[in-house]
Amino acid sequence: MESDVDLLNAWRAGDAANGRLLFQKYFQALYRFFANKCDDPDEMVQQTFLAIVKAKDQFAGRSSFRTYLYTVARHELYRHLRGLQRARNFDPALSSIADLATSAGGKLARNQQHKLLCAVLRTLPVEQQTLLELHYWDGLDATALAEVFESNAAAIRNRLHRAREKLREAMAATEGIPPDTVATVEAVDAFARSLR
Repeated sequence: MESDVDLLNAWRAGDAANGRLLFQKYFQALYRFFANKCDDPDEMVQQTFLAIVKAKDQFAGRSSFRTYLYTVARHELYRHLRGLQRARNFDPALSSIADLATSAGGKLARNQQHKLLCAVLRTLPVEQQTLLELHYWDGLDATALAEVFESNAAAIRNRLHRAREKLREAMAATEGIPPDTVATVEAVDAFARSLR
């Protein structure tokens, strides 16, 4: 089986079949990435792949294609959110999805707990929300997250710690979440990962 980089290079060279393979491989993960942050995750997935093709010389293979993909997706998300009328002063480190669009994310919610967690995540600043979702639901560790957020692993570990604590506090203040789920940051981690 060809690697992601082989598929990408063949796609960039004009092989549409390899482009479809790459798209199929990552569609669900990207859809999940966008679903709790915008109203049209399908469109955002397509925009991300379009951006990858347009910037074909940017990926040099120094990182994994997966982290590169999430980096591009994060930039596309921020571009989209800045374009919303209510987002004139959008700052991903401070602004939350709930501030911008309260109806975002309902399409993917599989059950009440998932809906509740998604609602709580949307109250966090977009950067914290994105960081936590990539960590919990896509299994990215600090090194991979550092690539996506264009930072270093130590800084990401600190940001992740603060985001996990802020999520725990927000969940504790939300009606309908069992107290044992928010007793510790580790309990929150287990709960969030279980809804992957």
